[in-house]
Amino acid sequence: MPGRDGDTATIRRGPGGRTPASIAARLTYENVTHRYGDVVAVRDFNLDIGPGEIVCLLGRSGCGKTTLLRLAAGVEEPASGRILINDREVSGAAHYLPPERRGVGLMFQDFALFPHLSNLANVMFGLKGLPRADAEREARFALARVGLTDLADVYPHMLSGGEQQRVALARAVAPRPSVLLMDEPFSGLDRRLRDEVRDDTLNVLRDSRVTSVIVTHDPEEALRMADRVALMREGRLVQVDTPEGIYMRPANLFVGRFFCELNEVAGIVRGGMAETPVGRFAAPHLAEGQAAIVGIRPQAIRLRPAGEGVAARLQRRQFIGHVDLMEIAVAGLEHPLKGRILRDAIPAVNADIGVTFDPAEVLVFAASEA
Repeated sequence: MPGRDGDTATIRRGPGGRTPASIAARLTYENVTHRYGDVVAVRDFNLDIGPGEIVCLLGRSGCGKTTLLRLAAGVEEPASGRILINDREVSGAAHYLPPERRGVGLMFQDFALFPHLSNLANVMFGLKGLPRADAEREARFALARVGLTDLADVYPHMLSGGEQQRVALARAVAPRPSVLLMDEPFSGLDRRLRDEVRDDTLNVLRDSRVTSVIVTHDPEEALRMADRVALMREGRLVQVDTPEGIYMRPANLFVGRFFCELNEVAGIVRGGMAETPVGRFAAPHLAEGQAAIVGIRPQAIRLRPAGEGVAARLQRRQFIGHVDLMEIAVAGLEHPLKGRILRDAIPAVNADIGVTFDPAEVLVFAASEA
């Protein structure tokens, strides 16, 4: 693989072809559009991912996330636009660099482990350019990094799902790529394992210092893992921001809905406030008289004694663990508000109560965005 003065700055080889360290690369999408026949999978996509950064491509199935990975890997070529690694074009009208020369690693959703090979041999598969002794040493180091030293000589079918995922990760990082692309890497794991494996994977990515792009449809996963989250919709980038930024300051109602169930209440803006049946909420960004949608997160609701706040009635409560789900009827609303309240703060069902709202958990959007 060429170095910085060649096609890309990827991996520098030491004596005997051994790879002493990864050199994280910048990955840039510039005005990328891609089609499958008449179907536009990605439309005018722009994103600059810094060296060593972990970015999650988030969105529903079919929004173009996996297509973007395939384009960066060189499996597909964009219909228009450019993809650059360290500011040098690798896919576009002017230049195309073959996948094997990009310094890009891929980790698939189904792990794609070879069942007839031991775990060690699976990891060595991506190190064919090294002498066998060096490849085995690198593979064992990669397995040790994911905590599987003792399972090097067994086969994938003898492992749990979490252990198979770790072997796939070891194989992906063993060549020390400058960019690592991961397609729904945790979707095949049960909930009990997922948190542990995600945390372990994040530690490996940080330790490897590799630029990482992770495709997921799970908002919580994206918030937990990413330096920045890039939310997509129908092939377009809707918003890219830090986890805190995209959650606390969503660009529009679609983004707000994606990260949390919302109680959506119609209102009208008067004097910089959205007036609704449940109160007035700051809306300085909307015009006087404009129709608004106030999005109240379930955790925004605070229960008060009757006579305080907005008059309401507790209609229903449902136990789900450390909190209960509430349905709260308020005059003027077609549907009850849904809240999540600590159990020890909940009055009896059918009790008259008051409700107030934490303004930090309330979002206000133009109704035209709905």
